[in-house]
Amino acid sequence: MGSVVRVAETANASFLALHPNSQFLYAVSEVPNGEVHAYATEPVRGGLKLIDRASSQGAGPCHIALDATGAVAMTSNYAGGSVVALRIGDDGRFEGTAGFFQHTGSSMHPTRQTCPHPHGAFFAPGNRFVVVPDLGTDRLFIYELGAQNGSVTASHSFCNTRPGAGPRHFVFHPSGNYGYVVNEIDSTVTAFSYDPACGTLSPRITVSTLVPEFEGSNIAGEIEIDPDGKFLYESNRGADTIAVFAVDSEGGLQMVESVPAGGRTPRHIAIDPSGEYLLAANQESNCVVVFRRDREVGRLTPADSTIEVAAPACLVFASPA
Repeated sequence: MGSVVRVAETANASFLALHPNSQFLYAVSEVPNGEVHAYATEPVRGGLKLIDRASSQGAGPCHIALDATGAVAMTSNYAGGSVVALRIGDDGRFEGTAGFFQHTGSSMHPTRQTCPHPHGAFFAPGNRFVVVPDLGTDRLFIYELGAQNGSVTASHSFCNTRPGAGPRHFVFHPSGNYGYVVNEIDSTVTAFSYDPACGTLSPRITVSTLVPEFEGSNIAGEIEIDPDGKFLYESNRGADTIAVFAVDSEGGLQMVESVPAGGRTPRHIAIDPSGEYLLAANQESNCVVVFRRDREVGRLTPADSTIEVAAPACLVFASPA
């Protein structure tokens, strides 16, 4: 792996999203009032140039995602309990609000679920619907994108998770027929059937992200699925492991292995575009660890490559120039 170079500075940056055309990068800034920043990428030098910033319209933005066209950016305000959709122009800059949604409700955890905490936005194949897991209410909210004006409509529907689960992040199967949510609080993954015609989710099974013999506290982190849809990966903070699941022909899950993440608190994991490697961002060990991925059986092997980065929180692969 190459050397690490600082290319931009953003106060308390916690999540990134690359524009579909790879010319722009977006970051949330967890400053008191919440901001989102837009950067132009410089492929030759690998640099970033700040071109715009906007309010996230809520406190504690923790996630940002772009739709398949790059016309809309969805930001989830964890502390504020809200989701905002911002229009993006052809020049990569923000062009106003496409929708703002304040969640309400709570669930059973006495300290972590006293109010809503949307934790991310995940666009479905077809670019018509977007799923927003809310950790505080144990719900997956489903919003619909406007076909003409780039707007986002009020919650199309929602799906409940188990009480106390704490849904965090979501991923769609490449087939578009299934989806998976990682539940932060109870360290589980729930598999859903997905109906792309009407944008609804139906829960099927829930599996633990931890091996039976684990003892101690843990909160689940990130969830990823390989490009072939054969294996699903999930990170555990506390156990400090990466769980590997085989995905069967009907979208079900079976744990293959649980491997050490190579550091403490793997907040984020990402599979590279080739599918050959998986990287783990170990936030409290200040490092990113590289694993080789066996594409046939899904297993991970440390690649003897560790990148020193202060408190890494998100990994995004930039497209080559």
